[in-house]
Amino acid sequence: MRRRRAIAVRRWAIAVGVYLVAVFHRTSLGVAGLQAADRFGISPSQLSIFILLQLGIYAGMQIPTGVLVDRYGPRRLLVVAAGTMGLAQVLFALAHSYPLALLARAVLGLGDALTFVSVLRFAAGQFTPRRYPVVVALTGTLGQLGNLVATLPLTALLHRAGWTPTFLGAGLLSLASGAAVYLLLPRAPRLPPRPAGAAVLLESLRRVGRRVGSAWSLPGTRAGFWVHFASMATALTFAVLWGVPFMVQGQGMSRDAAGTVLLFSVLVAVLVGPPIGYLIGRYPATRVPLAIGTSLVTVLGWYAVLAAFSGPMPRWLLVALVLVTSTGGPVSSIGFALARDYNGPAIVGTATGLVNVAGFVAAIVACLGLGWTLDLRGPATLGSYRLAFAVAVTVQALGLVQMVRWWLRARHWALRAAEAGQPVPVPVVRHRWDLSG
Repeated sequence: MRRRRAIAVRRWAIAVGVYLVAVFHRTSLGVAGLQAADRFGISPSQLSIFILLQLGIYAGMQIPTGVLVDRYGPRRLLVVAAGTMGLAQVLFALAHSYPLALLARAVLGLGDALTFVSVLRFAAGQFTPRRYPVVVALTGTLGQLGNLVATLPLTALLHRAGWTPTFLGAGLLSLASGAAVYLLLPRAPRLPPRPAGAAVLLESLRRVGRRVGSAWSLPGTRAGFWVHFASMATALTFAVLWGVPFMVQGQGMSRDAAGTVLLFSVLVAVLVGPPIGYLIGRYPATRVPLAIGTSLVTVLGWYAVLAAFSGPMPRWLLVALVLVTSTGGPVSSIGFALARDYNGPAIVGTATGLVNVAGFVAAIVACLGLGWTLDLRGPATLGSYRLAFAVAVTVQALGLVQMVRWWLRARHWALRAAEAGQPVPVPVVRHRWDLSG
């Protein structure tokens, strides 16, 4: 048993390596955004289009990825993902025009989309239901190491080596991770060949629709969706694009100081991930309340400081707020635990893909709203950034409302099932504030 567990952990770690590289690619514009604006001569709203394409394709591919991983297995998808991301970064390194750079980020989003759900699907087949939330949290935590590399080290490399060598190296790193998966993870059993044809394709699409409908019809899946949406909204917006510009142009910090704050925010996310995974694995009833509390503190904190200070906010307060915001990444893993609990093995990949769409949709909307607000307000000044970030935080506030709504519905569903003598994923105790009827 111990040897089998060690083998499972070793294989999982290889798969996580691809996810770590994917997070590095995803968040690289967080510190390179200002250089990208200079290199391609673009406005704030045009800079946001990078994230629209990259994360939009990522989000749009989550349901297909869930279906593909259920059909072809995680090993194949991880190899394809690593190769796609590597080629995308090579193209981004060599691009000198804005349209070509947009194409590179779109292809990067496509490869990134295949990664996380594949790793979670691999983990679901290797670990017990009790260990799975901890493994999900550890996956997110280890993935954050990619974010760590995308802060100060990437900043230093951009400064010393320049744009092209930096992103060429990133592409080669991705190709190496794909080679490791191909060589070290076991091949999945061969599936019998399926006949091709329009009728077969149509039936496959119908099956996909039924699987998506089955997963989406459960209040637990929707609660997981909105947990991920609200928890990731501001944290991802800050990490993937607008954190450094806000601190440099909106708060008067140097680029090195802003990179350091971003580095500490990643370290906090890395440190709190395992305790969160342990807590929600051992005490499932704490999952959604923890997500609600974290989002509420983040939303109220941003609204309060943006309203209270007309000039740059105190440095200690800014750092504290950024660190609190960064906990949204680890907390978002609660959504995947809900997806696994409420869906059977045949559609858990599809349900996980549905949940994983949420946070990236939230970040896309927040990034676009922030960029458009800066364009409308004119120069990127402190006042412009205060209004723009208030717009971005409102996306998380709306997600918080939906999270509470669907959590109450999921509790109502579980209470009714328990009262009818049916099994429920997590025991629920009725309270006065639960929905009636």
